[in-house]
Amino acid sequence: MSVENGPARVARSFAHARAVADAILYEGYLLYPYRRSSGKNRVRWQFGVIVPPAWADAHGLTDTSVAGSAEAPWQQTECLLSAPDDAAVTCRVRFLQTQRKSVEERLPEGSFHPADFVNAGERMEVGFDEAVPQEFDFRIPLRDLRAGEQKFDLRAPGREDTDPILDGEGRVVGRAVRRRWPLTAVVTLSATPPAAPGGAPHRADLLRVHIANTDAATAADAPRDDALCRSLLACHVLLGTDDGSFLSLLDPPEWAAAAARECVNVHTFPVLTGEPGDRHAVLSSPILLYDHPQVAPESPGDLHDATEIDEILSLRTLTLTDEEKREARGTDPRAAAILDRTESLSPEAFARLHGTIRTPLPESDGAGVVVAGVPVAKGSRVRLRPRTRGTDPQDRFLDGRTALVEAVMTDVDDGTHLAVTVEDDPAADLNQWYGRFRYFAPDEVEPLPAAADGEPR
Repeated sequence: MSVENGPARVARSFAHARAVADAILYEGYLLYPYRRSSGKNRVRWQFGVIVPPAWADAHGLTDTSVAGSAEAPWQQTECLLSAPDDAAVTCRVRFLQTQRKSVEERLPEGSFHPADFVNAGERMEVGFDEAVPQEFDFRIPLRDLRAGEQKFDLRAPGREDTDPILDGEGRVVGRAVRRRWPLTAVVTLSATPPAAPGGAPHRADLLRVHIANTDAATAADAPRDDALCRSLLACHVLLGTDDGSFLSLLDPPEWAAAAARECVNVHTFPVLTGEPGDRHAVLSSPILLYDHPQVAPESPGDLHDATEIDEILSLRTLTLTDEEKREARGTDPRAAAILDRTESLSPEAFARLHGTIRTPLPESDGAGVVVAGVPVAKGSRVRLRPRTRGTDPQDRFLDGRTALVEAVMTDVDDGTHLAVTVEDDPAADLNQWYGRFRYFAPDEVEPLPAAADGEPR
């Protein structure tokens, strides 16, 4: 294997993409309530799992026409690259390698015996499958990729470590044995001009990255947990070039639209990454993303569960009992880090988690909108008359209530909306502070006279 650092521009793009790539790496790694005993943590590794080929064949995972399978013996990325002949491509393959942690208690005579968990005073240690991140870089001249397939062997060695488990007084009460099994795979890269009808006015290569598990030690009838020990988990790819640019597959230029449709991505999908506007790098992920994804700046750290809202998940974590927290801390160091971080969140940090407006809808000009011949703008009073069909059922409960127009906004389809706060809502002031409004179309309101001074709203 050839390992080499990429040029500075690629390194910057990869560094900017790392937070999102790490979130993918550990997505689903450990779910709330972060305890081994939780049923949610009995089936692990939900995304980007490249399993041994014999095991995949025996379990019907080799048919790429079967949609929805997150486990397969290989994955393929295809994307478009516009670059000169002397450009180079950096390919970074990232995944997790299973590390099985078993615990043993120390017997009075000094020997060790396998145990489900070991008590160590205020803490405990629980047997659990952890994971070790692995990362491999390959840098290849584009002209070599155009000349034919370039193959690279990928090997992550096995290892076994033993660490003592100490009680509060420093006495050895057990030991934790961590073992991981060797992984082998082959990474195949190539670049070919796409066969676009009529020819493209600009040159763009179809860049392909194929990653296949080559393990031959796993039996076809092995349990899933054993197959996972020789699988690439949460596998994803970063691609970069210093002297060219990648094309978006979500929004390709018109001249490359046909070529973009030719790209075949299996168990993964590439998007532009790096800072907005940067086209020097691509992140190919087993989780669907948009171009230039980023982790919300309000997020204080990984929670490993993107199906949950950070605020709700953090609040729920605080409700765990002391015994549940004790088990979670003993399950995995990442669980302990989540508990420590959540318990130390300040009120200001929790307020940031409540939500924010990134790109508010543009407000219309001061004229607002005319409803039933009456100009309606920010500060106008209206009576709500939600439609009986095609609207949010909860809006029907507001029929006849009065509201204050906070803004007149236009959406991306040029539709007009009134952002309002309900006048007799006890939380109206709080909603105004957060910018959390209700939205109605102009034909769902009746204009009202402005409130007189001193009149309650």
